[in-house]
Amino acid sequence: MNRFLYFGLVLIFAGCTRPQADDQGKFRVVTTTGMIADAVKEIGREYVSVKALMGPGVDPHLYKATQGDLFSLMDADLVLYNGIHLEGKMGEVLEKLARRKPVLSLGKAIPPEKLLHLSGEGEAAYDPHIWFDVSLWQRVAEAIGQKLAAMLPDKQMEIHANTTAYVARLRELESHIHGRVAEVPQEHRILLTAHDAFGYFGRAYGFRVMGLQGISTVGEYGLGDIRRVVHTITQNRIKAVFVESSVSPRAIEAVVEGAKQRGHLVRIGGHLFSDAMGQPGTSKGTYMGMMRHNVYTIVQALK
Repeated sequence: MNRFLYFGLVLIFAGCTRPQADDQGKFRVVTTTGMIADAVKEIGREYVSVKALMGPGVDPHLYKATQGDLFSLMDADLVLYNGIHLEGKMGEVLEKLARRKPVLSLGKAIPPEKLLHLSGEGEAAYDPHIWFDVSLWQRVAEAIGQKLAAMLPDKQMEIHANTTAYVARLRELESHIHGRVAEVPQEHRILLTAHDAFGYFGRAYGFRVMGLQGISTVGEYGLGDIRRVVHTITQNRIKAVFVESSVSPRAIEAVVEGAKQRGHLVRIGGHLFSDAMGQPGTSKGTYMGMMRHNVYTIVQALK
């Protein structure tokens, strides 16, 4: 869809009669991903109502907003999104929406020198999967806290306290990850998944990371990509590869079969949450629970 027509639909929907959210008068925050929504819940607590547009198993690279999403965006008091091109063309809509209401790209909370630059993609092209480095996610949490405190001045003290407590828990999570990763010998720290979402995880915690597809799942993988990954698996005698909750397992299954044909048995080490969290109401439906699950799965398969 032409982006100008797309944004025009937003403006048309804004003038329509739409269902009112049952938010009990709370400050309404709409986010794109579940990871951002979880941070808002931790920081805003009872003072905010939060809606994530992209639920469990949803690939943000391919996501297309529904009419209901557009209504939610227009009704929101604050819109938070990852940015750094994670949301694809929807990012353009959110940039235009920022002319009408508070919209914040949380990727801008990260200094450019701390982002992973994508070689061959232009000077300002960066990996958007910032949540996989917990130290960077602490910066995102602080940015959310500052924005909410500014927009809810009568709740500033409570929001600052919630932000401080959440960041402290993130630091504990980071320490936990370093401790678990130390169980995996350095030569076994090769993390192979369907798409290249774990670059920040690899940099932060000492893994060599490979994906069949690139940073985005928009591009297709081919036989050459499968051969390249199979070669790496057999050369390094990799024990396990991983499927992702928001990406079809077919690519990884093809890799497993390719390695088998070359005389090396590699198993699927488990499901990792990459671009989306687990089901609401479960531990994997929170950012910290998702990260702990991923680390446990990786360590158990590779150590």
